[in-house]
Amino acid sequence: MAAKKKHEYTEDKIKTLSSLEHIRLRTGMYIGRTGTGAHYDDGIYILVKEVIDNGIDEFIMGHGDRIDVTIEDDMVTIRDYGRGIPLGKLVDCVSKINTGAKYNDDVFQFSVGLNGVGTKAVNALSSYFLVRSHRDGKFVEAEFERGKLVREEKGKHDDTNGTLVCFSPDPEIFNKFSFNPDHLARRLRFYAYLNAKLKIWFNGELFHSKGGLLDLIRDESQYEKIYTPFQYSDKMLEVAFTHTNRFSEEYYSFVNGQYTADGGTHLSAFREALLRGVNDFANKKFSGDDVREGVLGAVAIRLKEPVFESQTKNKLGNTEMRSDLVAKLSQVVADLLHRNPLDAKKLIGKIEETQKLRKELNSVKKLARDRSKAVSIRIPQLKDCKNHFNREKKKHLDTQIFITEGQSAAGSIISCRNANNQAIYTLKGKPLNVCDLKRDALYKNVEIYNLMRGLNIEENLDNLRYNNVILATDADVDGLHIRNLMITLFLRFFESLVKEGHLKILETPLFRVRNKKETIYCYSDAEREKALDKLGRGAEITRFKGLGEISPKEFKAFISEKGIRLTPVSIEGDHSISEILSFYMGKNTPRRREHIMKHLVVDLEML
Repeated sequence: MAAKKKHEYTEDKIKTLSSLEHIRLRTGMYIGRTGTGAHYDDGIYILVKEVIDNGIDEFIMGHGDRIDVTIEDDMVTIRDYGRGIPLGKLVDCVSKINTGAKYNDDVFQFSVGLNGVGTKAVNALSSYFLVRSHRDGKFVEAEFERGKLVREEKGKHDDTNGTLVCFSPDPEIFNKFSFNPDHLARRLRFYAYLNAKLKIWFNGELFHSKGGLLDLIRDESQYEKIYTPFQYSDKMLEVAFTHTNRFSEEYYSFVNGQYTADGGTHLSAFREALLRGVNDFANKKFSGDDVREGVLGAVAIRLKEPVFESQTKNKLGNTEMRSDLVAKLSQVVADLLHRNPLDAKKLIGKIEETQKLRKELNSVKKLARDRSKAVSIRIPQLKDCKNHFNREKKKHLDTQIFITEGQSAAGSIISCRNANNQAIYTLKGKPLNVCDLKRDALYKNVEIYNLMRGLNIEENLDNLRYNNVILATDADVDGLHIRNLMITLFLRFFESLVKEGHLKILETPLFRVRNKKETIYCYSDAEREKALDKLGRGAEITRFKGLGEISPKEFKAFISEKGIRLTPVSIEGDHSISEILSFYMGKNTPRRREHIMKHLVVDLEML
């Protein structure tokens, strides 16, 4: 009789998971990424959000105007002052999937959480979870460990109605995590902007807004506004917008108090309605690019049955409402402009100036394209790869382009790269500092223009050819300067490339420590000392000054899938990008010199 095959598809291979097991096994379906807490959308913040959302839903329905949030180490405590979970169903509401009042329009008309999953996921993904409901002089308290009930208590009390939740994210799911107060503060500010009169206390700090989305536009973006922002608000819809002198558009969109980072139907409707409303008011035919360049806007809607494209609710998918929403919003925009003629005049002036500059830019573009065609049908300085990133279909996510300096460094990468997914663009020297230049500089400078063509980001990121844009420069003063010049280019003209996480820095070893038996590559002084401790103080140490000094055989390990070290370039905090760029890369040399001298640190061990 033949032996049973190891991977045979039989009845015993079929598994049925409980809801608790499914949440813990397929965590990404419920909270997206897990992460360490370094990123704004990491799972530990989604856990906090899911609990706070319940307090927000109570506030929206007119119950409780305060939420207290406390985080000490890894323990999160959240107390709302709503109606409190019905005592007889407390355990079910926090442990059984598809159990809750969010399915009942009489109780929650405009809820964020509609799937009966949120708090259950928090419970299942926490090493410790406690919930206590205070309701009309009585309370019920339940304690769980990794989603399993370990204690339940009932009694009387004289505390205010509402729900208390304490939890600690499970280190088995969230490895080496820590809460970033800045990420939490930003989420709580969004809640405050969207819920006037609601007071949220976080570790003793109050988050409260009277101006709604106007406060958001004022606080979240430090770009100078060309005119006083317009605002419209009713029970179901709120919008606010203005223009700045930046080149890109920036929007904040919300559904039932939930920040939809990826936009969706309501945001696309707002963008179209803005164009239509402006054209109706001005009786013109401005293009969408002219109207929306420099727009800073926010839109918030309330829906009874929002449809999100994932459990983390980052994108709204209710397409059936789009045409009605466009019609209403375009009328709102036109009415706002008619009621505020002075600001409307500034808005139209901004659009006409953009239109004029775009026409001038088109002529510069034509000259640049003609010049490029005359040189070569291919992009100079680009050594392409076979596959290219498809943003829409999310294909070829592993594609990379290395932007490097000089032929020697490029030669090392070219000779050992994977030609299927790794491309190289070679800079001939230090690139142009574009900090104080206008967009026509992109077309007048051959090297920058060819890079823009190679990436295919002239208009937007829709056709970006490589998912990872990697700066590969020497670890010396000149290399760091080139890196800063390239970061300045992308932040100034292609900010979304950075915001969406495409721009990265290639980390290459500073030292090679070896003896006759083993070789260790070190990326810092600390790693070098550790290698010396392991191999002995008599080991040979080589200091790499440039990429060209590393042999192709060695370099292959540093750009391979398993060996590559990449540091993402990200935008953190509430700082103004334009202010940062102008300070560090602009023409204010005396101020910058004074800052450097004041903060210069001298390493006495190096003297």
